[in-house]
Amino acid sequence: MLISEYISKDFPAFEVDSSAEEALEIASEFGFTHVFVQKNNLFLGGICKEFLEENPDKNLEELLIHIERFAILEGGTVLDTVKLFYTFNANIIPIINKNEEYLGYIAYDDVFNELSKYPLFSENGAVLTVETNLKSFSMTEIAKIVESNNSKFYGAFISHVNDDVIQVTMKINHDNLSSIDETFDRFGYHLVHKFYNDEKEELIKDRYQYFQKYLEF
Repeated sequence: MLISEYISKDFPAFEVDSSAEEALEIASEFGFTHVFVQKNNLFLGGICKEFLEENPDKNLEELLIHIERFAILEGGTVLDTVKLFYTFNANIIPIINKNEEYLGYIAYDDVFNELSKYPLFSENGAVLTVETNLKSFSMTEIAKIVESNNSKFYGAFISHVNDDVIQVTMKINHDNLSSIDETFDRFGYHLVHKFYNDEKEELIKDRYQYFQKYLEF
């Protein structure tokens, strides 16, 4: 998952004297949200395509007021890009070396195609989010709770954290879901979200529907 394995080099970084119109044309051709700017091979950052559309008669140097400083080092990992995509509302992240020279880019599709290969995202299963006290948090314990109920633990990530509590979202298989709920509750975890058909809830719904039909006779 090293960034160096995913560098694409067919989208250039433009020199500051390049026209906004030229840069916009190429960004639109690729379908990218940003163009990248460099000066004497020193990477400066990215300019959102909307600013180019508003100023097609200017050159990039005149638009540096709108530049955003974001990039990832070639020694980083694919996971490091996810926050950058979100923070800068981008579908492309520039890759630079330690000398701040532009090497190429990694696109949104490349990252999520790679992540989709991992069991956390690729396996069919149930998704649970549990909450616990931050001081007592243990990912090992969470995995053990799942596996102690003869279910498979495909992976997890921290979906929320503050000074007091932490929430963990996990992917597990569909076996023994009711008993997993009960075990989490017994160990002091609060079930925040669940994305599966809970057998007990379905049973209650079925009985309620049957009771309604009985009253209609």
